[in-house]
Amino acid sequence: MTARSFLLAAACAACLPLAASPARADAKNDPVGLWTGQLVRDQGNCSTETGNTSTFQIGTKRMTFTPADGSIALTGVPQKKADLYHTETVVRQPSGAAFPMVFEARPEGNAMVGTYGTPRCRAHIVMKR
Repeated sequence: MTARSFLLAAACAACLPLAASPARADAKNDPVGLWTGQLVRDQGNCSTETGNTSTFQIGTKRMTFTPADGSIALTGVPQKKADLYHTETVVRQPSGAAFPMVFEARPEGNAMVGTYGTPRCRAHIVMKR
């Protein structure tokens, strides 16, 4: 290893702690980003929601939760320094009846912990970046 390559390697190693700073990993201090996890049924019939990974995306002006990465997205508006994030949507069934879907999450360490609910299903989730 040449002296130049050794210095370059040392400089890169010195930058690594900045790229993976603890503040970035803390969900409360920096919630913006893409969070994924798998819903786990608490009660009811949740077979379609628990089959695949779900995604929660928090932006500066909008957030979405997509259960089982399906075609229905629950949306909300993030509040600054929020302790609770809320998304929802109401789907109309063929009969015309409303089918509300709600998702709420809170930062916990370096994860987002959430609860998902519909009239037929209740589930929880732990999401990581």
